[in-house]
Amino acid sequence: MLELLRRLGRVTRAVDPEVRAVLARRWAELPPAARTPAQVLGRHAVGCEGTHGVFPRCNLACTPCYHSRDANRVRVDGAHTLAEVERQMAFLRGHRGPRAHAQLIGGEVSLLDPDDHAAALAIMRRHGREPMSMTHGDFDYQYLERLALGPDGRRRLDRLSFAGHFDSLMHGRRGLPRPGSERDLNPYRQRFCELFRRLRREHGVRFFLAHSMTVTPRNLGEVAQVVRDCRQMGFGMLSFQPAAFVGDQRRWADDYQSLDAEGVWAETFGFQVGARWVALLDDRDPADLRVRDLFYRHLGGVNFSGAPLRVLLPRLARVALAHPGDVGLALGWAGRTIRRAGGPWRLLRQAARRQVRPMSFVMHRFMHAADVAPAWELELQGRTSDDPGIRATQERLRACAYSMAHPETGQLVPACVQHSVLDPAENLALRRQLPLVDRP
Repeated sequence: MLELLRRLGRVTRAVDPEVRAVLARRWAELPPAARTPAQVLGRHAVGCEGTHGVFPRCNLACTPCYHSRDANRVRVDGAHTLAEVERQMAFLRGHRGPRAHAQLIGGEVSLLDPDDHAAALAIMRRHGREPMSMTHGDFDYQYLERLALGPDGRRRLDRLSFAGHFDSLMHGRRGLPRPGSERDLNPYRQRFCELFRRLRREHGVRFFLAHSMTVTPRNLGEVAQVVRDCRQMGFGMLSFQPAAFVGDQRRWADDYQSLDAEGVWAETFGFQVGARWVALLDDRDPADLRVRDLFYRHLGGVNFSGAPLRVLLPRLARVALAHPGDVGLALGWAGRTIRRAGGPWRLLRQAARRQVRPMSFVMHRFMHAADVAPAWELELQGRTSDDPGIRATQERLRACAYSMAHPETGQLVPACVQHSVLDPAENLALRRQLPLVDRP
């Protein structure tokens, strides 16, 4: 009985001690300027993770493309992919704690055999990662079905998470080899979402879909229209990435220096209620900011996305018992949020129509390779640049929310470093290891 009670105590503990230690370490790694009251890293999350060198090849062409020129000369090999995913996820589990979101990313994930794709997702989950497959979305329902179902026809995946990349800078999509505008891609975005709705209807597989889009001076003016067009399609996240001079130089077609982050987007989170988007917190309301601060203080390390309700509810109950004053503040926040959504009756009507769902808008801003290379070299030396631009790049690398594992060197590497500094040599070595055509 005592052992049962101890186990129950561990399971319902709001924040795992290992998670608390990992978050504290992440917070200490942030540059002082990034330790703001609104900062998520180190308080609620360690950041996202991604794979590298697992399948760099892609069958579409993009301008720009963040992969090196040798990426498309590497064969997609299931055994290599699974071995690398296992190695990298084990390293991430050991260094970043028992829970994180990780992207199965390389070139195009649907070039993997469905069985290998499913096995890679299983490896990631086994190491406590919530996997998201990165794709251009140009695949058929049969591929998705073969991914979700095993050879025996039974469901082997209860939930899928995919990010579909759609923008007018991509060339070679079936039926639309050269889009003239972002709006031209709407039928393909809609079809992508419908594939997953069909999978849920026919096989009960739940899903989360994100939409990502590269932004250049050519399509910057279409960002707002993409938001209006896509927010009702079924995506739970819209992500915008201002282009940078990274990767294959043959595909640099514009002046990416002219892109300003403020001109693209600002990050936020909320939920869609019918045609209305409602912010989870109003950063102009002091009462909402007090709720934010209490959330980070008492619930910052709680795993909301991966825990079943039978585990999550007892954890929340323990927090409420330990901090009863939080309950009144939480109820006040709920009342304000419901009013922002149009009132309780409108919220209930939209919920009955399945028109209420979480929705976030984010911007991931890559840095130019010419800045990242010297900044990373100084980071390895433990030095800080006297140049304001390079010093700012160093601070952004320290605060990067997106890391990749290098067990061979014992390093966690920011994605910008991976693409700017490490990818060329890595893909050249893979080209020799996994050539497209075996030669004697």
